[in-house]
Amino acid sequence: MPRIVVDVMLKPEILDPQGKAIVGALPRLGFTAFSAVRQGKRFELYVDGEVTEEILAQAREAAATMLSNPVIEDVVNVEVVAD
Repeated sequence: MPRIVVDVMLKPEILDPQGKAIVGALPRLGFTAFSAVRQGKRFELYVDGEVTEEILAQAREAAATMLSNPVIEDVVNVEVVAD
């Protein structure tokens, strides 16, 4: 079953408190190579049948209007993933 993956991230100018908490915890757990973390969201939209350009356009519209808050988030990726 094909799926469309949508990745949403906070805009760069928006403070990311969860990312800050994660980057603070990483060194305490022995992960010292990372200097910053930005937390985001991933959606997987499953499609019955073939993913057409029309379906992909619908996924992009849903990502822009429903899956993200355009005031504080950017849709950074919409792609078809074959299993």
